Amino acid sequence: MEENEKSANIIITDAEKAREQERKDVTQHLLGLTRKAVQDYNLINEGDVVCVGVSGGKDSLALLTLLAYLKRFYPKKFELRALSVAMGFEGMDFSRVAEYCRKIQVPYDVEETQIKEIVFDIRKEKNPCALCANLRRGALNDNAAKMGANVVALGHHRDDVIETAFLSLSYEGRFYCFSPKTYLERSRVTVIRPMLYINEYELRKFGELTDLPVVKNPCPMDQTSKRADIKRTLDALNRENHIFRDNVFGAVKRGIWDKEEAES
Repeated sequence: MEENEKSANIIITDAEKAREQERKDVTQHLLGLTRKAVQDYNLINEGDVVCVGVSGGKDSLALLTLLAYLKRFYPKKFELRALSVAMGFEGMDFSRVAEYCRKIQVPYDVEETQIKEIVFDIRKEKNPCALCANLRRGALNDNAAKMGANVVALGHHRDDVIETAFLSLSYEGRFYCFSPKTYLERSRVTVIRPMLYINEYELRKFGELTDLPVVKNPCPMDQTSKRADIKRTLDALNRENHIFRDNVFGAVKRGIWDKEEAES
């Protein structure tokens, strides 16, 4: 009996060690991809004050974590802060995010807004996502600047790039995607996207291994947007041609970003 208990303890310990090693390996991999994007597009410079927009989802929390790691050894020294925009939905609690930021030693603020009331109660938008996104971005950029940040970091990943390009092609008739780095004259901040080389499934795995304090999105439109529809379409196309997503990403990089870099 005692030998069986000892064996069980050894198995549990070995499983924990294996999980910890997997966490380290995944973190190192994602950190390498983040650093590559930062270097490829000169996203962070010496003395920058970088504010991560933390929605509470896995992507923004992963970005915050990766930049906190990057800050420790990156040759260009920068400050790191975090900011959440509370949209006015009941039950959206950022207390665990605040606790996590204290743990990783990143200053954190929450900006309270009435975005939910404006979009759903006053305007009663039938397609609220665009207006909501614009209001959130404005609140994030303006308040990041007030915090002393000159750079705002967003958690867009590789799949966001592919979906945005496909959305633009499907609904606007043009091949367009957001840039890795954009200066906003009005807010006087530069918006960067350091996770452009990271796949969504990798971020999902990272979130599971690191127990990120994800805040559930209470928006009634979550998972019902055009982007959600495009995601399902892309998944179907990729099942038929397993390099379809890779091809779209490559087209964005060569056809949009590399041209922007050459012209700048």
